[in-house]
Amino acid sequence: MQKHNIKDFVQLYQNSIKDLDWYWNAVNDDIGIIWDKKYSKVSDFSRGIQWPEWFIDGKLNITNSGVKKFSIKTPNKIAYWFVSESKTPTKITYIELEKEANRLANAMTELGLKQGDVVAIYMPMISQAIIAILASAKIGAVQTTIFSGYSADALKIRLQDSNAKVLFVSDGFVRKGKNISQKEQILDAVKETNIEKIIVTEHSNIDRYDYSDFCFEYSQIVAGQPDSFQAKSMDSEDPLFILYTSGTTGKPKGVIHTHGGYAVYAGHQASYLIDLTPDDILFWPADIGWITGQVWNLYGLLEVGASAVIYDGAIDHPSVERIFELLTEYNVTIFGISPTATRMLRKSGIVPRQKYDLDKIRAIPTTGEPIDEQSWWWLYEKIGNGKIPIMNLAGGTEIGGAMLSVFPGMSLKPTTVGMPCPGFDLDVVDEKRNSLINQKGFLIIRKPWPAITRGLLGDEDRYIQTYWNQYGDVWFHGDYTVKDSDGLWFMHGRVDDVINVSGHRLSTVEIEQIVSSHPKISDSAAISIPDQITGEAIVVFIVAKESKEVNLPEQIQSFVSDKIGKLAKPKLVYIISEMPKTRTGKVMRRLLRAKLLGQHLGDISGLENPLILDEVRSL
Repeated sequence: MQKHNIKDFVQLYQNSIKDLDWYWNAVNDDIGIIWDKKYSKVSDFSRGIQWPEWFIDGKLNITNSGVKKFSIKTPNKIAYWFVSESKTPTKITYIELEKEANRLANAMTELGLKQGDVVAIYMPMISQAIIAILASAKIGAVQTTIFSGYSADALKIRLQDSNAKVLFVSDGFVRKGKNISQKEQILDAVKETNIEKIIVTEHSNIDRYDYSDFCFEYSQIVAGQPDSFQAKSMDSEDPLFILYTSGTTGKPKGVIHTHGGYAVYAGHQASYLIDLTPDDILFWPADIGWITGQVWNLYGLLEVGASAVIYDGAIDHPSVERIFELLTEYNVTIFGISPTATRMLRKSGIVPRQKYDLDKIRAIPTTGEPIDEQSWWWLYEKIGNGKIPIMNLAGGTEIGGAMLSVFPGMSLKPTTVGMPCPGFDLDVVDEKRNSLINQKGFLIIRKPWPAITRGLLGDEDRYIQTYWNQYGDVWFHGDYTVKDSDGLWFMHGRVDDVINVSGHRLSTVEIEQIVSSHPKISDSAAISIPDQITGEAIVVFIVAKESKEVNLPEQIQSFVSDKIGKLAKPKLVYIISEMPKTRTGKVMRRLLRAKLLGQHLGDISGLENPLILDEVRSL
């Protein structure tokens, strides 16, 4: 701020939203993004505010501003420690990471992959997953990371939608001491897709593959490859990765991020929001299948030149002490944790500072879902010792990271997400777009930012309907939010029908479609209820085709778990004779939820069959 004669944060923020080009150009210079050809213009909104372009005519490859830069500046510095439940920990330096990514980039080129091809990465949090991401970026391919806990059906949908040509997998992994085989579901998922090659990493020796012209062993394709590679010079607007997030229509949304916009934005997120520096050691158990893992564990971290501990395993195995053992052993300075994990630790009764030295931790970021006040205080007192700020963040996959953040040195209130990040022109408004103070309203963004999703993959209409249809010329984020008279912001959940389980957004429509596909089910509705551990839990109401079915709720729980993944397994399943619907056929999910939770039902005059609610007993 001194460089630009800015006296305080308030002035910085006002200047940033008044002149977006000035601000994001200054961020680019401060982060030190390396351009093959410098952009001629920062932004261009000539196609409309919904379709912005950033860093016009610029040429770069995002990897040159991260791993390559620091392989030269600090070659022997550790980039990552990799820790898992089943293997001896390993580490990799910046120069080693650069060389390994180059070897794989050469191997991928030899296999025929080229700029614009989509590479799917369905792997646990191991070194080869990060190397595959970097190698894909180097050759100009578009990577899509898919959470390794997803089922075959969920994987198939994403492979089909992204039109992926290559799939990176591992030979299984270990969770809570149990071997997890994925071979069968992987081979099932690639059927009826355009996958031409599977590349298998030897990790746990659980699955055995027959290697062929379709299935390759990772170690074999990189053996003997040169450790240098000239990264492809990409246009600023060329796609870098596709990341899927749930929506209200059932089909996952393919969010698109670009080389130029994300290069600048990732550095912004790491440097300014969580105050990451080259001297820091980050531990944030966030999968690369989610935006948190992409921005802070990967691109942002590498652009700063910091180090991170990457953990492949359950953080509460063999006990909740595991997480504190890692914090202590690796001298972690920035500890990122989700609200769900915080609730789990709090419920365990552990008092970590009685046994573990956590004094090196200087910042505690948290994101993924709204945090409750009890968990906020637990983080602040039990881990932060009443001194370390809880850097609560709010954003999304479509945002590219966070848009609201607690910043170092600011006054806090429990659960606040701080204030808008510089460069984000946010507001809380009512249905008539009037600004609100101390009242719950809708979160909107008035101006674009560099990491705004470039539409939704293959579905421009859905993009407009989802984010721009409410008010036309401002981004409607779909969150209920409160801005108080002190300027602090608080999140109050989703407006749409999305259930947030442990920070993972799951579409009610997708769940209902799966449930209703069961041969014994004629109709279904999915809702969320509060849960002490996961934040929200899934409850499914079903109408059975036959009235005398035995153990049908348990069957549905297993069915959903198999079709989507364990994270989508309903906590409760209730059988009712029919769904409460309006005369136009709309299922009134809010009434099911209110009745189940013992809340006031409100107006039910539009309900065609109000007596059906008598079948729903309160918890």
